Amino acid sequence: MTDGQRIPVIIDCDTGVDDALALLFAVRHPALDVRAITCVAGNTDVDGVVRNTLTVLERAGAPEIPVARGAERPLIEAPRSARHVHGHDGMGDLGLPEPTRGPVDVDAVTLLRREILASPRPVTLIPTAPLTNIALLLRTHPEVVRNIERIVFMGGAAAVGNATPVAEFNVWHDPEAAAILLTAGVPITMYGLDVFTRVVVPAARVRGLRASGEPGARLAGELLAHRPAHPGSRPDDPSETAGGLGDAGAVCAVADPEGLTTHRLPVDVSLAPGPTRGMTIVDRRARPGESELHEGTREQPLVDVALDVDVERYVKLYLATVGG
Repeated sequence: MTDGQRIPVIIDCDTGVDDALALLFAVRHPALDVRAITCVAGNTDVDGVVRNTLTVLERAGAPEIPVARGAERPLIEAPRSARHVHGHDGMGDLGLPEPTRGPVDVDAVTLLRREILASPRPVTLIPTAPLTNIALLLRTHPEVVRNIERIVFMGGAAAVGNATPVAEFNVWHDPEAAAILLTAGVPITMYGLDVFTRVVVPAARVRGLRASGEPGARLAGELLAHRPAHPGSRPDDPSETAGGLGDAGAVCAVADPEGLTTHRLPVDVSLAPGPTRGMTIVDRRARPGESELHEGTREQPLVDVALDVDVERYVKLYLATVGG
């Protein structure tokens, strides 16, 4: 917000525990103007994602923001949820009441097109989910790219995956959609697992949020307590009370890009069947190798890949914004 104007953003999510943390931050940060939220199947089914999104907005005391239902399955693959991580309802099974708000009466792709083209300033898209809605948008309405400033997506990994040894969940869930995103023709930042797992809220701050009398801050604390800092830990383990921000870090990176260290690198997505399907192939070599020398170079999209993050800076930013 260096020019005094808020950044128009649209969030595409599969709410989810950490998508919920991202939404709580986005609607409360003064530099962000959340123009719409679109929902896609991922962490849970798409109807559950819509319900969870509306619930979070109510708890946050957010203004009326249009929310639309999107794709209920990937372009090619069958849907594969992450309920074992996010709970049966996708929100840590916290027993939250049903929302009183409802979604708009248009689908996600229609809402995305409408809000992008209507924005007086170019929009920043923040997908924190499988990229099905975004791929459908780009293929159906390519004219939207003229009013997209940047896409900052949570997905991929330069090193180690989580859905498979080499593939991150959002990209693995719909690899073809991720491949389409990379050819969008706009600047792209990949906020992947290399930084995703590092931004952790200390246990004392989580306990403070859980004790808050403000509904949005308290919800953030409950969600963080369900989201253990170390992969493989159980959310009900009393010794594991620090919580990872996860997807919320990608929204922090839009509000405060100086906290993120990126390198512009060629990125490809493995689409072939087998153990590498869904892998984001990040070329970090200093020079071409034998493959290029013998077979010729193949043009790949250049992406700003996040490889380092100022953890303390983003934790402080999140807590100051959400109410910790």
